Amino acid sequence: MMTTTSTRRTPRRTLAYVVLSAVGVFAFAPAAWMLVTAFTADSDIFQIPPSIGRQLTISHFADVLSNPVLLQFIANGFGVSIVTATLSVLVGCLAGYSFSKFRYSGRSGLMYLLLIAQMVPEVLLLLTLYTSFGKLGLLNTYAALVLSYATFTLPLSVFMMKNTFDGLPDELLEAARIDGGSEGRVLWSVALPLVRTAMVAVGMFAFIRAWNDLVYSLTLVDTPKQTLPAGLTLTYLGEFQNQYGQMMAASLISSLPVVVIFLMFQKHFTAGALAGSIK
Repeated sequence: MMTTTSTRRTPRRTLAYVVLSAVGVFAFAPAAWMLVTAFTADSDIFQIPPSIGRQLTISHFADVLSNPVLLQFIANGFGVSIVTATLSVLVGCLAGYSFSKFRYSGRSGLMYLLLIAQMVPEVLLLLTLYTSFGKLGLLNTYAALVLSYATFTLPLSVFMMKNTFDGLPDELLEAARIDGGSEGRVLWSVALPLVRTAMVAVGMFAFIRAWNDLVYSLTLVDTPKQTLPAGLTLTYLGEFQNQYGQMMAASLISSLPVVVIFLMFQKHFTAGALAGSIK
């Protein structure tokens, strides 16, 4: 009987592996093409039929890394993304702790407001944010980028941290208060060390959101303050542009920070995301 059941499962398992392999190839084929093209000489890229990978070179990476304009875009992206991640973690922790451990008038309304904000498409708010920043004198500033990114990262960040704080026993926090700890001390010394994984997940989510943005960077700031996705668009996309090797090399460089950060904090990200998704 066990042999029959195992025999029946084998075709299903094989079919599942085949489907997953096909999906994997479909998903990673563009990344593989980008990687190979980045190391291929221009003379081979434009051949018909193409000779991708026949003549390898690192000149495209050298051209990108020696371009001061692209390096400025990278520096802008890092600065804006780090500030956005820090702001999201800070506000997410404070607001999430408040929603989780305190009861006060207007608490439910604020939570519903955050939920509604999460449901609004980002493109619909572009004109509103552009007009508001213009009246406040924030257009063409890094603050405009940080605040616009935080508009979309904070709702999810707050709810992730709230759900994580919900898992902390109230008795533990109350014991710290009885020992003489102030509310700030309880939060800093007791609560936050226990939710580090969720904080890492929130920080990674906010960093990736800010790092990958294109539309807001193109709209809210001028070229010297734009981030890397917008810089790549302006540098390599155009009617008479054919620097595909450099474009692929720059795209590969732009994806490396996200990949490295995810690999470094993968365990924390997975644990924090799961902790923040369970109420």
